[in-house]
Amino acid sequence: MTTSPHTQTSPADGAEPRWLNPEEQHLWRTFLRMRQELDAQLARQIQAESDISLADFSVLVVLTDVPEGRVRVLELARGLQWEKSRLSHHLARMVKRGLIDRAECSEDGRGSFVLITDAGRRSIEAAAPRHVELVRTLFFDPLTSEQVTQLTAISERILGAMQGCPSLDPEN
Repeated sequence: MTTSPHTQTSPADGAEPRWLNPEEQHLWRTFLRMRQELDAQLARQIQAESDISLADFSVLVVLTDVPEGRVRVLELARGLQWEKSRLSHHLARMVKRGLIDRAECSEDGRGSFVLITDAGRRSIEAAAPRHVELVRTLFFDPLTSEQVTQLTAISERILGAMQGCPSLDPEN
């Protein structure tokens, strides 16, 4: 019988866990350390050199990626993979600082929109050049062109395996 990664037996099913071998364990722990260190360095840099946090930057990136600079709150939560309560609290702080506005949706009356303000646009435009330079320095410069291609393929494959996995859906 063939199983997908999402139907593998788990210890809850009474089966023995599929423990990582030493090479896999080393890779996994190295990946976690790399991701944590990358996130920490990016957060420190953006906080030290701009008036926004890395979380603010993430919200503003989504808003600058859409032509009208506005997105539904639920769509933003899904895109950022944030829980609704985290997003709600964070958006309230951003509204107070003038980075975004919120508007009711006149089409259905249930949802609301998040809109980037001129101040929010100025903030991300000021932070982005230094941020992308640090991303390039820390993430891309150590890699060859071939490694970038390989890492892209690997990342897409892993993301593809996650699609449709119920335990990974932030709505559950």
